Amino acid sequence: MENEKVYRMNFSKIYPLLVNKAVKKGRAKEEVDEVIRWLTGYSQTELEEMSEKEITYGDFFRNAPQMNEKRDLIKGVVCGIRVEDIKEPLMQEIRRLDKMVDELAKGKPMDKILRK
Repeated sequence: MENEKVYRMNFSKIYPLLVNKAVKKGRAKEEVDEVIRWLTGYSQTELEEMSEKEITYGDFFRNAPQMNEKRDLIKGVVCGIRVEDIKEPLMQEIRRLDKMVDELAKGKPMDKILRK
């Protein structure tokens, strides 16, 4: 049930939180956008459109043009749970983005965040 609550949240409400988390730690909005684009395959224009319209967080991920094939390399703990151990595929994608934004906020270099 908790997952459904997260899936129904509006992306337009979550996106500024992701940006603020990184910006407060000295990173740029553009870097957050790059991480989101890398993970989901959205273009910058599509990302900006999604951040302004009523789309749920679940649908944002469900409708992603091309989830990055290297996303399985995203490992670690978010909210006390190992990302790679999450069984629900949609929640795993959401937590992968959380992990990448956490890494950004902690000052990790972008090439490491994008698993290059």
